[in-house]
Amino acid sequence: MVLTAFALIALLASGMIGWGASRTWAHPGDRSAEAGFARDMQAHHAQAVEMALIIRDKTSDPTLRAISYDIITTQQQQAGQMYGWLTQWGLPQTGSHPAMTWMGTSGSQPMTDMMHGATPSAPTEAPSPGRMPGMASGEELAQFRAATGIAAERLFLTLMIKHHKGGVEMADAILSLSDRSEVVALASAIQKAQTVESEQLTTLLTERTDS
Repeated sequence: MVLTAFALIALLASGMIGWGASRTWAHPGDRSAEAGFARDMQAHHAQAVEMALIIRDKTSDPTLRAISYDIITTQQQQAGQMYGWLTQWGLPQTGSHPAMTWMGTSGSQPMTDMMHGATPSAPTEAPSPGRMPGMASGEELAQFRAATGIAAERLFLTLMIKHHKGGVEMADAILSLSDRSEVVALASAIQKAQTVESEQLTTLLTERTDS
């Protein structure tokens, strides 16, 4: 009887360990915060790269050209990482629900997503569905493309400061919703880099406003 009890305990323990391991390595579901972040941040990065390419061709200022090059290379590489996550997780690059709805993900996530490794967490205040924080409007981009000289530089700096703040907001949100190591590492890098870069951009804008 004692042997049977020990065998039962061992069996239960092995089953619990196996279940825990499967939860650790399970992929996020289609409606998870991680999947939403990966999709939306790719789109957010794409606009930053677009604006950086525009100013690179408009300005001869070495500092602005260096910053634009950094934005182009860094954010393209990060977008590639997030594209790779979705592929690895077996998820489509485009979700079936509006952009930014993942920021409202909470512990009441659909059970199907929880079974796929989505992380329950406290609710996060989300922007209006479909609206990404910091994104330039079509009108703003048209005005930027048409601008030249110092006016173009000011517009770029103004739009990119707002864009970076939105990116930091999105990074903060996923850090409060996910504990997946790859997601946390990238979101932390975005948070730190764009905070520092926003300060640099603000200094450059002040110089052009005061001149």
